Amino acid sequence: MSTSNSSAVPDSEPAQLDPEIAARLKRDANGLFAAIVQQFDTLEVLMLGWMDDEALRRTLTTGRVTFYSRSRQEYWRKGDTSGHAQYVKGAALDCDGDALLVRVDQVGAACHTGAPTCFTGRDLPVVTGQRPD
Repeated sequence: MSTSNSSAVPDSEPAQLDPEIAARLKRDANGLFAAIVQQFDTLEVLMLGWMDDEALRRTLTTGRVTFYSRSRQEYWRKGDTSGHAQYVKGAALDCDGDALLVRVDQVGAACHTGAPTCFTGRDLPVVTGQRPD
């Protein structure tokens, strides 16, 4: 995978993802896993992006969310061009290790379209269920 848009790793930053965390990850054939981004205080789901080990390392060690762009095949840190940054407040792997939840403090819109979330205004028609009494 390309490392464009990457900056030099400061001496205080580890050069690779913690091996204990890496061992817990289940990646797809391209080495990627889903990263769900949630606003830390309202719990609103903002977006889904893709990460590999390096994107996760950057996210865990810099305080800003970094994704891996499947289309551009490069890393991108949310907000560097838009100003709509995501400041990390916490992160957790799911029980299978194939998805990550990143809790953030979102500045501005989370979606590249300018919408507050990538799900805003995109509801699908559904039959809603109701649990039994």
